[in-house]
Amino acid sequence: MMKRFGILGLLMTGFLMMAGVMSPARADEGMWIPMLLNRNEADMQSKGLKLSAEDIYSINHSSLKDAVVIFGGGCTGEVVSDQGLLFTNHHCGFGQIQYHSSLEHDYLTNGFWAASLAEELPCPGLKVTFLVRMEDVTEAILGGLPDGMSEATRADSIRQRTQALKKATEAGTHYQARIVPFYYGNQYYMFVNEVFEDVRLVGTPPSNIGKFGGDTDNWMWPRHTGDFSVFRIYADSNNAPAPYSADNRPYEPRRFFPISLRGLNPGDFTFVFGYPGRTQEYLSSYAVHQVAEVENPLRIAARTRRLDVIKAAMDADPLTRIRYAAKAASIANGWKKWIGESKGIARLKTVERKQAFEKEFTAWTETPDGAAYQGVLQALEAAYEAAEPYNVMGVMLQEIGMAPELLSIAYAYGRLAEEAAAADFSDSAWQAGTDALRKRADLFYKNYDAGVDEAVFRTLLAMNREDMAVEPDEATQRDLYAKSLFVSADKAEALLNTPYAKRQNFVKAVERDVACKYARLIYGQYYNAVRPAMARLNAGIDSLQRLYMRGQMEMQPERRFYPDANFTLRVAYGQIAGFSPADAVHYAPFTTIDGIMAKENPDIYDYVVEDRLKELYAARDFGPYADSAGRLPVAFIATNHTTGGNSGSPVLNGQGELIGLNFDRNWEGTMSDIHYDPSQCRNITLDIRYCLFIIDKFAGAQRLMDELEIRR
Repeated sequence: MMKRFGILGLLMTGFLMMAGVMSPARADEGMWIPMLLNRNEADMQSKGLKLSAEDIYSINHSSLKDAVVIFGGGCTGEVVSDQGLLFTNHHCGFGQIQYHSSLEHDYLTNGFWAASLAEELPCPGLKVTFLVRMEDVTEAILGGLPDGMSEATRADSIRQRTQALKKATEAGTHYQARIVPFYYGNQYYMFVNEVFEDVRLVGTPPSNIGKFGGDTDNWMWPRHTGDFSVFRIYADSNNAPAPYSADNRPYEPRRFFPISLRGLNPGDFTFVFGYPGRTQEYLSSYAVHQVAEVENPLRIAARTRRLDVIKAAMDADPLTRIRYAAKAASIANGWKKWIGESKGIARLKTVERKQAFEKEFTAWTETPDGAAYQGVLQALEAAYEAAEPYNVMGVMLQEIGMAPELLSIAYAYGRLAEEAAAADFSDSAWQAGTDALRKRADLFYKNYDAGVDEAVFRTLLAMNREDMAVEPDEATQRDLYAKSLFVSADKAEALLNTPYAKRQNFVKAVERDVACKYARLIYGQYYNAVRPAMARLNAGIDSLQRLYMRGQMEMQPERRFYPDANFTLRVAYGQIAGFSPADAVHYAPFTTIDGIMAKENPDIYDYVVEDRLKELYAARDFGPYADSAGRLPVAFIATNHTTGGNSGSPVLNGQGELIGLNFDRNWEGTMSDIHYDPSQCRNITLDIRYCLFIIDKFAGAQRLMDELEIRR
């Protein structure tokens, strides 16, 4: 029995959670730690896995984990050849595809296929990250923390230990270490990574394939999107990470995925190996209420207005469509997800279910075993009530106040002006500052339209309310786009050409600019007032949640708790299965090219079908990629538990062969970040047969096909 310290005592005590073997979670729910997968091995093998846990994750020999990467900063990718060829989603590579696109070379519309290594396009800033190993470092981070220390002192001790361990691990290597809390800070794991920074675009289908269905079909099933793009990792002559160089050569991986064309059936075992971003399965009812009934509605309303403006402008002008394609997709992705999430939480009565569990938890705290946790739920309720006004203000500032793009570039100039105003600001610092800002401005103005931005600004003005705390006065509303220097790329560039000796002219011009003044008000309100208050209040919530998490695990010792996603490598597994979203409605688990042709609408950009694809369809020229009935598969769904960050993840069969690329979830299951429902939650996967059909039959990229190991 735990000693009765009370809430404060428990929060001040370093506690090492037992990680013993417990009973499985609900069928197909969970995002499991690869190094502990031996605990899931029997369950996975009973469902169809033909490999061992060691085959999936090992630090002693090559394993499947060596073919999985973090792609960029928020997606997953997989190595598919011995020459560093990499598959990920089209939407994960979208920014790079857009970067290389112009009216003259519109790769978004027309696609791109490099005919040789020399034609593969460098992608500045794009990195991929391999996991070398992971390690449980809970004892090193939490062990021996004395009783009675405050939360601030505890956090500082953890920070110091983390930095020291990270430094010691990285010393003498080119690796990078990342130490991450699990179970709300009750455990810690270290991830040692190898990062490659020369990554090049190899191929991408036209957006009418890679983004077919657009935002209308996003988060939906049935789905007919060829959501993939192809990149390659390059390394130096020693096969080690190196900055871009023409002398670099294709990376030789420790492992790559073979591809299966043997076909799929309902009930087949599948598993997803990737980097899920964030889930919150163990929150209190107070937290779920705030997300679903307070914050989400505000975000949805603001983004609805932004999207209406941007999409109208994109429909009216081809250049605007290119410039705003990635922005619109990013805005719409969260918008639609939040709508589905809130609907799912309401349908499942998640708040009510959490409240029912909390009654049980409260009753348990009245027993000797749970006495140490008395009052934790009441403290959480009070903490969320105190935090709500600040969270609302934060949402308003993010989604309304900071939405106009003009303010972001004006604020960046304002930061440099603030630094340059100092008497001791050196010539070298001025050159470095203007060079960095010039790069940012080049990217900004390449995809900026002041008319669209002003329309967004004026549309969102109608949503201003006192929660935002800062509202533009009449002069600002009148002059913002009429008089600001930052509306013009040329004027912004001219400012950066100011010589060091006359930098005070730069400072004065920027500081009197209407956009800079307003940006400082908005960003200042957020960064200097609201966010610090949110951080302070959320720190208290986090410490209480750490205690509540520990209490849940002690209350249910027979339950195996998988850790929430935190963008670390995980395995999720399940089976191919359809679902029934409503009475008398059932969705089959597979889609085919027939559905693409049925959706075709030449008057709607998202549903235009490429002529070449129609030719292949008319001829039924599907090559070896058709199923046993002669149909060309496009996508399938399964019960794997996924979330954001899993985009681009390899979906594998029981033999560890690549059968698809994870790219979405169904709308009815988007609440799975908070509440997993096995009857409704499905991950959506691009069938690898459609991916290869596009590369082979549609694009004729035979040199890429020759690199792949295909098993029939």
